[in-house]
Amino acid sequence: MIRTLLFLILACNVSFAQIFTSTIRGTVKDADTGLPLSNATVQLAPAGTGESTDEAGTFRFDKIPVGRYVLKISYVGYGPVEIPEILLESGKESVHDIRLSATGRELQEATVTTARPVAFNSIQAITIEQTLRYAATYLDPARVATSFPGVAAAHDQANGLVIRGNSPNNMQWRLEGVEIVNPNHLSNAGTFSDKSTQTGGGVNILSTQLLATSYFMSGAFPAQYGNALSGILDMNLRKGNDEKSEFVAQVGLIGLDVAAEGPFSKKSKASYLVNYRYSFTGLLGAMGVDFGGEINRFQDLSFNINLPTANAGTFTVFGLGGISSNTFTPDKDTTTWEVQKDGYHIIYKNKMGAAGVTHEIALGTRSALKSTIVASGLHTSRYAYMVDPKDFNSSLFTESDKMRKGRLSLSSIFTSRLGDRFRLKTGLSANWQSDEDLIPISNGYNARLSGYIFQPFASMAYQIAPKLTSEIGLHYLYYSLTKSSSAEPRAALRWQAGSSQQFSFSYGLHSQLQAARVYMSNPYRDNRDLDPTKAHHFVLGYQKNFLKSSSLKLELYLQELFHVPVGIQSQRSWSVLNLVEGYIPEKLENQGTGRNFGIEATYQKLLTDQYYILLSGSLYDATYVGSDGIRRDSRFNGRHTFSFTGGKEFKTNKGIWGINTKILWTGGFRDTPIDLEASSRFNSTTYVTGQEYTIRMGDYFRPDLRIYWKKSKTRYSRTLALDIQNVSGTKNDAYNYYDTFQKKIVRQHQLGMIPVLSYRWEF
Repeated sequence: MIRTLLFLILACNVSFAQIFTSTIRGTVKDADTGLPLSNATVQLAPAGTGESTDEAGTFRFDKIPVGRYVLKISYVGYGPVEIPEILLESGKESVHDIRLSATGRELQEATVTTARPVAFNSIQAITIEQTLRYAATYLDPARVATSFPGVAAAHDQANGLVIRGNSPNNMQWRLEGVEIVNPNHLSNAGTFSDKSTQTGGGVNILSTQLLATSYFMSGAFPAQYGNALSGILDMNLRKGNDEKSEFVAQVGLIGLDVAAEGPFSKKSKASYLVNYRYSFTGLLGAMGVDFGGEINRFQDLSFNINLPTANAGTFTVFGLGGISSNTFTPDKDTTTWEVQKDGYHIIYKNKMGAAGVTHEIALGTRSALKSTIVASGLHTSRYAYMVDPKDFNSSLFTESDKMRKGRLSLSSIFTSRLGDRFRLKTGLSANWQSDEDLIPISNGYNARLSGYIFQPFASMAYQIAPKLTSEIGLHYLYYSLTKSSSAEPRAALRWQAGSSQQFSFSYGLHSQLQAARVYMSNPYRDNRDLDPTKAHHFVLGYQKNFLKSSSLKLELYLQELFHVPVGIQSQRSWSVLNLVEGYIPEKLENQGTGRNFGIEATYQKLLTDQYYILLSGSLYDATYVGSDGIRRDSRFNGRHTFSFTGGKEFKTNKGIWGINTKILWTGGFRDTPIDLEASSRFNSTTYVTGQEYTIRMGDYFRPDLRIYWKKSKTRYSRTLALDIQNVSGTKNDAYNYYDTFQKKIVRQHQLGMIPVLSYRWEF
């Protein structure tokens, strides 16, 4: 008995003392050409080990104990790169594709770069690790962006983003550098009218399992970007492990998420990566979580196939597709009905898909060509039925709303480094898009439009002096439907004031085509002659780097908008700058203006010494002028944003415990007074004309919490996590409306507390 007890104690001690290991490896390449860089120095901290890349630009650290690491890469004539926050877990390798820029010694970057866009200001990287670690992101990079300065969520239910006081419609989604249709499930989530939005949705269709580092830009974009006014979220796909098969499975109250990746054979570097998700959010309803009486369901499939060749460059084939639905069924016990919506049966369906091919090839030792073609489509439908409270089986069809979008996009970008200090980038983006809409005006009418969008660009980056870098460029936009065009100059300047600080300035003239529903919203006097909305962007920035991967960024910005479509008849105070969903049945003209300006500050300490901090805030003002010539606060003029995102990890013999929080505090958006008498007469919400957005809603406050426990074994690792959105249960204002059931004006609130438990297994 004593021998047995001693054996068990010894076995437990050995188990606790066992060190689990894995591999950190990757490639180092030239950012312009994609060619491998041999003899680059790669250091791994805090392991204190280092090595040089081989002829193929690869490096490898085997049998490294699991934990947190930092990679530091340097090469003569190239700017150094530092990659912190690497989490190495057993059962899964950490693989990195690292690009170095041959632009002399610059301020050290804090994130891995994968063909990073050249932007001197207003750019943030979003890594997979951050998406998995930050509180209440639900594996969605757009929800990570709410931690950045000047960014606010349009509504708790959706990932639509209000950026620097702009409408969410002014944002653009990109995949592999190419614009695509709205890539979200349930694009009607969180809207007043329950209709589809242009850019938001409940959940991103592309799972973070497929994403590499994505980039979020919020102003003065480089010349290669166009057709956006407020922000761009450029998502990049990672390639699957090309040496061994790996799997991820996650199950939680949101649903099931499984991924597989690996090489096609041991004789090639071709690899695959595929992910499938299925939701069962109905379980949350069973636990008492209130989604307003609605049941949401979604499922999606996405993949990325990487096919490198010996002499013809690298091909990738990728795709994603998802279906989702939102069903509201009234309670059969009509005595429980409290609001107008309780008497309706509403069915909303959303389908989205995209597929594409990319090709990258080096042309000599200083040039490269990258081409991408993507086809994407979106179909939404919404049907509403009014239920008779005296006869539940009897209902009256009241509303139908349908939308179809199709887009075929081709992009080709040529990059050439003509000298040690001079780089040329030029390219063309060509898109064909088709839109079909059933708009509920005069019992509904079908509207269709299609056209071509051509966007050539050219930019030149030149290092004027060792510490002074410049970039000038020109972007051109042409839309065949309206025969409108826009020539847009871009310029940027960066001064390296020392080894740890820099000053920068960026300017850009930007334009954006109108949403399809704006072109088609007037059946009597067509709005298809509208020109794009335009804006001058000015950004002045300062950055200071400190020790231990921490930095401070300050930015001043001014956005002067013009050629804004506004109402010129009965609704002369209406402006497209305040539009999210819906329409206006009136003739519009490009006579309006707008102005957004503010200051932003960000302090960030990346995850070192087992804790991290991202503290950001902004003060801003957003106004607009309609055809009546009166300057008013815009719908999204909240005046301030504040975000604290941080966390601490605790390493024990039984794994890693982590506690993370995100606290959002933003100024309330604005609403228009409702005319109670007119609303009662017409039995629908009717606003007071001429008093647009004079009501300021209450400030928005939401604390989120994430607690996780990570445990490694020899061949796998697992993570048990609890996310709680709005842990305080704060009732944040959403909007006001006239409720036809209560016969009074009602203020709708956003979501309350939402707990989500999940279990993740990587092997």
